[in-house]
Amino acid sequence: MGTAMSAVIAIDWGTTNRRAYRIEPDGRVGDRVEGGAGVLGLAPGEYSPALADLRGRLGDLPVIAAGMVGSTRGWHEAPYAAAPADLAALAAAALRIEPERATIVPGVALLHGPRADVMRGEEVQVLGAIAAGLAPADALFCQPGTHNKWVATDGGRITDIATVMTGELFALLKSHGILAGMLDGAVADGPAFRDGVARGAGACDLGAALFEVRSGVLLGRRSAEDAAAYASGVLIGNDVGARDVASRAVHLLATGALAELYAVAIETCDGRVVPVDATAAFVAGIHHLRAML
Repeated sequence: MGTAMSAVIAIDWGTTNRRAYRIEPDGRVGDRVEGGAGVLGLAPGEYSPALADLRGRLGDLPVIAAGMVGSTRGWHEAPYAAAPADLAALAAAALRIEPERATIVPGVALLHGPRADVMRGEEVQVLGAIAAGLAPADALFCQPGTHNKWVATDGGRITDIATVMTGELFALLKSHGILAGMLDGAVADGPAFRDGVARGAGACDLGAALFEVRSGVLLGRRSAEDAAAYASGVLIGNDVGARDVASRAVHLLATGALAELYAVAIETCDGRVVPVDATAAFVAGIHHLRAML
């Protein structure tokens, strides 16, 4: 693709969804296509037709794709770049697919040290936020989702990752086990959710705290309608409480109901929430990355 700056199609290609943007040479978004099959909905031979469709809508341009498209379940596996990693490291490890005129961003992994962790797609948002001045070079990021991501940066490089299965645990509890049937109520900010955050934050007995959802309802100490909000609070509070957020800025790369719940939990744990536009961060990440390819 070279270093010349031209328009490009940037794709945030996740497990269940896809968002594509035409990024002009100056970094502006010229057009976008929301929706489309995620990697779990595509067979290997369906990626080329999907790209042809996007080019028909956004222009016959080179493609830079990030996310699960580069995983073992995606189009082509792009081996991870090792942390600490910046945009230059991602560019050096990027996987070029010819003759498709496509490049896959590699993702970042903790390959050394006591812990192992990985991410694909979030690294573009984090480093893009820094490149665009939406966050400082030394920062803590939170990216809520089914698998919540905590990302630490130092000097503009991703140095640490922690993936927490908070959302998936809630879904499993809701559909299986002793709490199944008790977690069908609304999950929203309120006294029950905040009680759960307080119980979960710092708790080393998460299993006991979750069983209290059932016993609290059975003994009339908590209404059945509040059980889901309380359980969600316990899980999110435990997730946030495990981080050192007190008196720190936490850059929240998300919007929507789940992001709002994390914001409440972070502030309950004495952290300061700094909202960051995830789309603007992703676009900035691809814009700065393409100059290095």
